[in-house]
Amino acid sequence: MTATDLAQTDRSTLRRLKERGTHERTAAEAILDEAIVAHVAVADAPGPLVLPMVFARVDDRLYLHGALANHLLRTATGSAPVCIEVTLVDGLVLARSAFHHSINYRSVVLFGDAELVDDVDEKRAAMVALVEHLVAGRSDGTRLPTDAELRKTAVVRFVIDEGSAKVRTGGPVDDEDDLDLDVWAGVVPVATVFGEPQPDAGRPVELGVPDHVAARVTGD
Repeated sequence: MTATDLAQTDRSTLRRLKERGTHERTAAEAILDEAIVAHVAVADAPGPLVLPMVFARVDDRLYLHGALANHLLRTATGSAPVCIEVTLVDGLVLARSAFHHSINYRSVVLFGDAELVDDVDEKRAAMVALVEHLVAGRSDGTRLPTDAELRKTAVVRFVIDEGSAKVRTGGPVDDEDDLDLDVWAGVVPVATVFGEPQPDAGRPVELGVPDHVAARVTGD
């Protein structure tokens, strides 16, 4: 392992199709920075619990947030180990046989412990990072959390230390005997596309779409 690698233990060692995987930190961070939703899992007393959550990466930390009473976050910041997973789907891989159908994807799995953030300045910075992860520049175009709102919010810090990334690209991998079958095979690309911004219908404001929102749509 090098200084730029994610740590490995038995639970995070790549085994099946390990040639698709990497422990390189920059590869994992690139996927995390593109993804919007993380699935956060803990081993709860009644049984496993996993929820989708918005997140933000700041250097070697991931931040999550929710209500103070959020059961998963309360469990995660107790003694329960945490697993965080994100996936970007890039294509449906349609093979000549049902057995070899697959998807093209980029994914990250992280293991570790979570801590409740008590420092007000760090909480405020984390909330800004969460907004910025959704739409860069948004923190300058919206009202930021008040002290009262911060007190009602649980912000959780997860240090990015152990885990791996895995990527599948390319077309189907059919058996040699199936290559001459009269069956269409190939890849159906999948992409996340942002649509035309729709102003709030409740109390519309006579404002144009802000540049930072338009940039999120166009990718500029």
